[in-house]
Formats: sequence, structure tokens, C-alpha cells
Amino acid sequence: MWEAYRIGVALGVGIGIGALFSALAAPRRGLVIVVAAVAVAAGAGVGYAIGGWHEAVAGGVGGALGAVVVASVVAGTLSRGGTRGGTAVLVSLAAVGLAGLALIPVVGYLEAVALPALAGRMRRRDGERYAGLRSLARD
Repeated sequence: MWEAYRIGVALGVGIGIGALFSALAAPRRGLVIVVAAVAVAAGAGVGYAIGGWHEAVAGGVGGALGAVVVASVVAGTLSRGGTRGGTAVLVSLAAVGLAGLALIPVVGYLEAVALPALAGRMRRRDGERYAGLRSLARD
């Protein structure tokens, strides 16, 4: 049972690491692959530090998953008018939260299932750029 817990922790922390790296660098579309590769290496390193090669594999998979999914969310946010700095700060805070939640048993596995599902739902609801007060300025 202890092994399953450590694998879940490594998976969730890897997701958090990938999300953090994507928040900071992936808004530039050319860097998504590089960010994913760095997140895989960092997630695998943290996973290996947690327990061994099982955890290293889970951390690497989590890093790739977090980087790719969050990069698409960040790109969608920026295309709808979000600022780079504000998006990076908010997504970085969420990434730290994801990594912290992974310490709860089974939550790391749930993150790995829920994160792509939520990102897919956001992509289907792809909205327009928010008009804000510009919609009131029509004369």
C-alpha cells in the first residue's frame, strides 16, 4: 500500500511541476515541447527521490501530462485576452496547489484523470475574447 501512495504522490507532484513550467514558459508556442521535456526530467528526478524507479516513471508521466495540458489552457487564456504575467502567476499558484494536494492519498491519481478531462471541457467551451466595457462604448 505504501508503494501505491508514493507512486500517486510522485504522479501528482510531477503534474504540479509540469504545470508550473508551462505557466512560466509555455505561452510561447515553440517552447511547449522543450517545457514538456524539462518537466519529464524534473518529474522523474523528484519521483526517483521519493522512492525509486516506479515513482520516477510516475513523476515523468505526470510532468509530461501537466506540461501539455496546462500549456493548452494557458494558450487559450492568452488568446481570450489574459495577460502573460497574470496568467503565469495564477497558474503557478494552482500548480503549487496541485503538487500539495498530491500528498493526500489517491488524489495524485485523480489529478491525472481529472486534469485532461477539465482541459478538454474548457476547449469545447472555447469562448470569444471578453469585450468588457468596450461593448458599452458603441456610439
